[in-house]
Amino acid sequence: MRAARLLSILLLLQTRGRMTAQQLAAELEVSVRTIYRDVESLHAAGVPLYGDAGWSGGYQLLEGYRTQLTGLTTDEAESLFLSGLPGPAAELGLGAVVTAAQLKLMAALPADLRDRAGRIRERFHLDTPGWYRQNEEVPHLPAVAEAVWSQHRITIRYRRWEAPREVVRTLDPLGLVLKGGRWYLVAASRDKPRTYRVSEILELNPLDETFDRPEGFHLTDYWQDYLDEFDRRRHRGQATIRLSPRGFERIPDLFGHIAAQAAGANVSDVDDEGWVTTTIPIEEMSHALGEFLRLGTDVRVVEPIELRDRIAATVKELDGYYAQLGHGVG
Repeated sequence: MRAARLLSILLLLQTRGRMTAQQLAAELEVSVRTIYRDVESLHAAGVPLYGDAGWSGGYQLLEGYRTQLTGLTTDEAESLFLSGLPGPAAELGLGAVVTAAQLKLMAALPADLRDRAGRIRERFHLDTPGWYRQNEEVPHLPAVAEAVWSQHRITIRYRRWEAPREVVRTLDPLGLVLKGGRWYLVAASRDKPRTYRVSEILELNPLDETFDRPEGFHLTDYWQDYLDEFDRRRHRGQATIRLSPRGFERIPDLFGHIAAQAAGANVSDVDDEGWVTTTIPIEEMSHALGEFLRLGTDVRVVEPIELRDRIAATVKELDGYYAQLGHGVG
């Protein structure tokens, strides 16, 4: 641990230049006294490191000195694909590993490329969760990730939406997917890959036995097929609607890209005020009712008649309720 910290001090000074003991302590999450001791050890080892006193002082490597101790560990190399995702990396228990890998890469770059990489990191940030949504609690995520890495079978107690609500499954964990701020486990059960939401895992027990990954299985291909099938299952019908210009613009945010593509492709009429008549796929009736109510007065449902009647009934009920409030009736 101390050896890794000494290397980190070297790499920090190499990539960032002059740094104070306080800055180094904050970066490495240790005390200033620990930094003083580490600097003395580096001096004793012959590292050309010197410090200046005063408010503008700090530690600095002799100009032109560069350490060649930039080799990545196995864990650091495996974590590089998460280097733009600090939040998910921390959830997987790889936050410190990703930081170390980034630091080693920065130290290995020529000065001009290092400056460019630093500017990119300062100017671009990837935030994975959707708006109005916090990350889910995923206490079993590190254990799931470890099982994926090591190809060890696991037994889970899992909560699902249909009866029976709780089931026990023995799984071959094949991969993890982060989608919209939510983690999903792709795992084989009875040799068939399925998808499990990690936040719904109530209990997890790793097993000693390992498994072989299915021949020809590719996580990205499986996930795309899963998304395509998900869209086919959830869109059980279609609705012909009229949309105001503002309502038409809101379709992608409220209904998703499948509905947005259909809305653009199925336009049958545009009136003088910009209202568009089109057809979009919808889910089951109660879900469609809620989605169309979110559009308010920017949508007019033409068909199906059942959906139009349910919207009218809901609006009438709401009107009656608020009319009573206006007359002082709770």
